[in-house]
Amino acid sequence: MQDALGSGYRRLDLPLKVEWPDGRRAAVLFVVEEETEPRNFSIHCLAHYCLDLADLLKTTRVVPVVVFLRRGGFARSLNLGDDREEYLSFRFIACELARLPAEDYFDSGNIVARLNLPNMAHPKEQRLRVYDHAVKGLAGLETDRHKQGKYLDFIDAYADLSEDEVARYRAEYYDDEGGKTMGLAAVLREEGREEGRQEGRQEGRQEGQQEGRQEGEAAILLKLMALKFGPLPAAVEERVRRADAETLLAWSGRVLTATRPEEVVGD
Repeated sequence: MQDALGSGYRRLDLPLKVEWPDGRRAAVLFVVEEETEPRNFSIHCLAHYCLDLADLLKTTRVVPVVVFLRRGGFARSLNLGDDREEYLSFRFIACELARLPAEDYFDSGNIVARLNLPNMAHPKEQRLRVYDHAVKGLAGLETDRHKQGKYLDFIDAYADLSEDEVARYRAEYYDDEGGKTMGLAAVLREEGREEGRQEGRQEGRQEGQQEGRQEGEAAILLKLMALKFGPLPAAVEERVRRADAETLLAWSGRVLTATRPEEVVGD
């Protein structure tokens, strides 16, 4: 699709074509774009996207949607014409997350809503509660470990908890079953990242930063394995500490299904 639109193509977050297999309705193209700062939004560019895609796919069934992460003003419609007549009228569906009450979506079965809880409206004193509902929603609604990791990064980035808040979360929201929830994984991941950052700062070199991040990821995996299996064999710990980042990521996906630590680090 990018090649077909040529050099003037401007990347969208998600052009989504919805079709009905039984043919009872014509396909609908949803043009979805995310904009963090409303002041950076250009309704002219969005209209251009929609016209280009409509021409490419030979359809007029196009629904433009813009998701705004923060509050701010933006143009809601575009009307072209002169004093006598209007020749083009364009508008879109605006989803302003910062105006949606987070509490209304705490128990939502929609994973997109749960992941975006930190972007919704909530009092500052509710930040940890909002974060907890987000990570527990992820744990309950997404079973793919690789996707869990990616989506957890999304929650972490937008929640942006301070070190004090992470400590409070650890104290107030751990469960009693050894912490086998995404919430615990989030805290352990943050601990690992901090270890990596500290190592990088101490070394003061890029090599040290990379090594620190890798040690942090290894620390996360070892803690998760110890929670599930108890004390680990020395040989298993050694393999984890020597593994590269890509291998550690692959092994982390095995923790929930493995019955003994050797299965996690097995070939």
